[in-house]
Amino acid sequence: MSSVGSYPGPVMTAELRTTTGESLYPRLEPLLAQIQKPIQYVGGELNAQVKPWDAAAVHWALMYPDAYEVGLPNQGLMILYEVLNERSDALAERTYAVWPDLAALMREQGVPQFTVDGHRAVADFDVLGVSFATELGYTNLLEALDLAGVPLHAVDRDESHPVVVAGGHAAFNPEPVADFVDCAVLGDGEQVVGDITDVVKAWKAEDRPGGREELLARLARVDGVYVPRFYAMSYGDDGAIASVTPTRADVPAKVGKRTVMDLDEWPYPKQPLVPLAESVHERMSVEIFRGCTRGCRFCQAGMITRPVRERTITGIGSMVDAGLKATGYEEVGLLSLSSADHSEIGQLAKELADRYEGTNTGLSLPSTRVDAFNVTLANELSRNGRRSGLTFAPEGGSERIRRVINKTVSKEDLVRTVTTAYANGWTQVKLYFMCGLPTETDEDVLEIADLAVEVIRAGREASGRKDIRCTVSIGGFVPKPHTPFQWASQAGPEMIDNRLRLLRQKINEDRKIGRSIGLRYHDGKPGAIEGLLSRGDRRVGRVIERVWREGGRFDGWSEHFSYERWVAAAAEELAPFGVDLDWYTTRERTEHEILPWDHLDSGLDKEWLWEDWQAAISEDEVADCRWTPCYDCGVCPTNGTEIQIGPTGRSLLPLTVV
Repeated sequence: MSSVGSYPGPVMTAELRTTTGESLYPRLEPLLAQIQKPIQYVGGELNAQVKPWDAAAVHWALMYPDAYEVGLPNQGLMILYEVLNERSDALAERTYAVWPDLAALMREQGVPQFTVDGHRAVADFDVLGVSFATELGYTNLLEALDLAGVPLHAVDRDESHPVVVAGGHAAFNPEPVADFVDCAVLGDGEQVVGDITDVVKAWKAEDRPGGREELLARLARVDGVYVPRFYAMSYGDDGAIASVTPTRADVPAKVGKRTVMDLDEWPYPKQPLVPLAESVHERMSVEIFRGCTRGCRFCQAGMITRPVRERTITGIGSMVDAGLKATGYEEVGLLSLSSADHSEIGQLAKELADRYEGTNTGLSLPSTRVDAFNVTLANELSRNGRRSGLTFAPEGGSERIRRVINKTVSKEDLVRTVTTAYANGWTQVKLYFMCGLPTETDEDVLEIADLAVEVIRAGREASGRKDIRCTVSIGGFVPKPHTPFQWASQAGPEMIDNRLRLLRQKINEDRKIGRSIGLRYHDGKPGAIEGLLSRGDRRVGRVIERVWREGGRFDGWSEHFSYERWVAAAAEELAPFGVDLDWYTTRERTEHEILPWDHLDSGLDKEWLWEDWQAAISEDEVADCRWTPCYDCGVCPTNGTEIQIGPTGRSLLPLTVV
């Protein structure tokens, strides 16, 4: 891929070059007085680690490609940071996206991208691991590489440069950033980072035989590691992919994901990081299970993390105890994709509430399914802490569209559940929906208003109060790889914006009710770009690079995002290939089209996903296989795994003194 335009990297003159692993802080510190929020760059948080550089054979820089306040609480990065630093032969430090005010000064003064732990140059590390929770972080990766003085394109790097490894949910289709990353890791990271460390360590100990090419070839033979340079893409006259072909005999034709089966063996993070600056989550979190089999057709996370693997009550209890002691937090988030679905959630909540009775330690579930909520559970969660608002996610406005997306909740169930919450003292409820779902009509979206109005009316009647509130939060739907909706047409920004305008009008028709309903939504434009990046192929890399060269950064932040910049770049860069933005977004795919991620295996059979897509169009629902017979999605036999749920029969022993 040729470079587009030109953009100056940091000036790394000879006199500014540091000794490998040396701290850049003496050069960074004078710049911090000239910027906003300097605290996010100084490091030294509670439970942070700085290990001696020369004591480790392999050095990892772990990046969350967004601001510190978003990146620091990220559970995945925190886990890998701790897992790697427990090894005597490895060290791991963190780096985050640098805001434009500091980036400009760094370029001016020749200070490269640095870690916040030891303030070491990212270019000095053996591996740069980047965790992508969303595709809108891609331009921040390019900015970090450029600031680090690392060639943007993987093909231009040699053995002196870090191996750039992408992970996270977006890595299940890394093709849009295939030119910029050396590898992508599919699935759970706890074990695979150890395997990568072993490979790099052995290659370095042997004096780097075969250079970078040999190192990447060895990494490509690690389960779950995909090296894009060893796979050739060809395209047909219609613009679609004609073939994906391995270019070496020793790499797999299809790369499968890694799955950690016994979560109790991986009780991380044991020492969670406590931020110095304000962050998006001010709490200690424990992942109580991984995976989801509810079968929501829009949900990539639920599909790619199968099978369900629960932590035991005793495993969760020991993690909560250790984490609270290590951090001083007063809130514990019990995390998973659907936390109230843990087979022993009622017992778990009661026993944790009993254990911390009389303290200020509160428990929270980030989001509760309507059909999994009960007042007993909610009361246990809030017994020792503050009674915060409740969040439910019906996702679709009408029962018809909820059948399409396999979110099996009736209007009566929703109104009854929310009314029960209001009757038991809650005054704030948040309902989360999506707009632009497959087969959706204006009427499906307008039913959100009917639902919200009914919730307020029933809640006022049940509680006898007028001050109850319902917030309706709406996100634009983006089709994702490895889901039944990967073939779907994406609604354009104009359609989404128009439907949201109609919805606002309908909510405001009755001012007495409408003033108790808050409506929060983003316009449809960022979703269109996320759609381009989520289902894109390697040709989209040219668009990402052009956007970055023209100033694109922090695209997940509305004040930095420019739809016009993305549209213009897409038009310029995709035209030579005979495709455009709409081709990647609003076009519906056919059954046998080769998708950019077909050579990356999440465990799900493509045939099963297609059948489920047809079931969606027919408005047929699929049950949760945790409680019903297997419906043959392919995950368990493909990965040699199976669903792991309780009840275990265990209980929490009360601790003597809190």
